[in-house]
Amino acid sequence: MVSDIKVSIKNLYKIFGPNPASVLDKAKAGVSKADLLEQHGHVLGLKDVNIDIQARGIQVIMGLSGSGKSTLIRHINRLIEPTAGEIVIDGQDVLAMSDDELLNFRRFKASMVFQKFALLPHRTVADNAAYGLMIQGVEKKEALERSQRWVERVGLAGFENHYPAQLSGGMQQRVGLARALATDAEILLMDEAFSALDPLIRTDMQDVLLDLQSELHKTIIFITHDLDEALRIGDDIAILRDGAVIQQGSPQEIVLNPADDYVADFIQDINRARVLEVRSVMDSKKPRSGAKVESNTIIEDALQAIKDNEGKPLIVTEDGKAVGSVTIEAMIDAIARPEKDGERNPAYR
Repeated sequence: MVSDIKVSIKNLYKIFGPNPASVLDKAKAGVSKADLLEQHGHVLGLKDVNIDIQARGIQVIMGLSGSGKSTLIRHINRLIEPTAGEIVIDGQDVLAMSDDELLNFRRFKASMVFQKFALLPHRTVADNAAYGLMIQGVEKKEALERSQRWVERVGLAGFENHYPAQLSGGMQQRVGLARALATDAEILLMDEAFSALDPLIRTDMQDVLLDLQSELHKTIIFITHDLDEALRIGDDIAILRDGAVIQQGSPQEIVLNPADDYVADFIQDINRARVLEVRSVMDSKKPRSGAKVESNTIIEDALQAIKDNEGKPLIVTEDGKAVGSVTIEAMIDAIARPEKDGERNPAYR
């Protein structure tokens, strides 16, 4: 059976300083980030990171500033060299690649979209979108023809001859996305790609990404510090703190079962009704009759459906087959916030 794991990050450490190897054992022994800096003059960037990333999904890596998330994504294409660990992609350790292998990996297998767009200011939209293909060795005429499809797909038809300075921030990021997609790379690395955008434009770009992903099924590794963004686009979320993964799971798992108070604080103010799906709170009992709702329906919509059903439990279905039921009480319990005195809502247990 072929594994569906596209990227496997194993025991990854990154220490910044004059002699990282000399303090690696201390980091492995559990010396904190603060103590490693204060007592040994080194900065702990990543600490024993282990993440398996599924093929054809969106893996979000999130955390606050300084958590190590951007450091981590730059290890995947070796823009940063690790102190220890492995990054295995399709069975090959990226860290063991020769210079030529790494060059081909960056050209053909993994494209990157940056927070600050990273467009060439002296090139037009068309030329910027085609740039990755030209780096691959494709002749300019063919590169322009192939990239034009992606210029159109990200909504920039008619702007091909404009320069970056003539575009809004959202439009510039669309160019960056078109450039990354044009190379037909299997892996898309997105480092805070939407964080420099205004909220409305940011939501629009999330829509563009989700729409494209429903068609292309790339393996996307998406860095963000915004939980709402992570919950909206992520199939799986890994949360970093001080360089270590403190929780990894689906949006449903993280919202219902935060690993600790740090994660609980992250999710405190989100609208759970718009994140949680019926499948997360359903009961396996199957009523003989009643209104039906799909298992991936968000609770906000399911509450309206149960209201229309006079408050009676809904039959939960998947692919047309009944798999359980859900009550209004279960949904209300799930979306209630934890008590302020620290006692978690029953749905969190």
